[in-house]
Amino acid sequence: MSRPLIISDCDEVLLHMIVPYRDWLAEQHGIAFDLGRGDFAQSMTHVGTGDQVAPEGVWRYLNMFFDDEMHRQFPINGAIEAMTALAEHADVVVLTNLLDHRQATRTRQLSDHGLDLRVFTNQGPKGPAIKTILDEYQPSRAVFIDDLAQHHDSAAALVPQVDRLHLCGEPLLSPHIACAHRAGHAHARIDDWASALPWLLDRLHIEKTPEETA
Repeated sequence: MSRPLIISDCDEVLLHMIVPYRDWLAEQHGIAFDLGRGDFAQSMTHVGTGDQVAPEGVWRYLNMFFDDEMHRQFPINGAIEAMTALAEHADVVVLTNLLDHRQATRTRQLSDHGLDLRVFTNQGPKGPAIKTILDEYQPSRAVFIDDLAQHHDSAAALVPQVDRLHLCGEPLLSPHIACAHRAGHAHARIDDWASALPWLLDRLHIEKTPEETA
């Protein structure tokens, strides 16, 4: 019989990305990154002039970060422990929106943090990629975890049988993103792993140990 399956995003779910990215921009490029401005593409300004970074520059800096600075990323509180606990009861894979040539780098990065997980790369909405993963694994049940509402929307449309948890573990980002649960595209919105793990175990219909229920 097939096992349950957890399909998890990485950035802001397992590893912090915005904070190390912000710090790197300030230290190395004299750029201020302020999510309070709203849209990601409008959040970067040159410190000396206050001028907004041009759209092509936004993507250039982002690619530079993922090419050379991923070592700056560090785990979301409780994420490594939660993934380790879930792996005792389900297959766990990572679905990350990075270009395909970064798949091996992301795999090594997670391994360095104690997570030896299979990594799938993707560009654009994640619904089609989730469907491909489901077709391969044929799980008894599945849960998808992501920090961005649009990916839950995509998953709800293409693979509605999958349980969906909207989780953003970065406090600087979570107030500024649309809530997939409120929109009706996720089954829950939980932004901390201490609360998310019991919810996930319940969705997997796993009898929790006394330690997990404490």
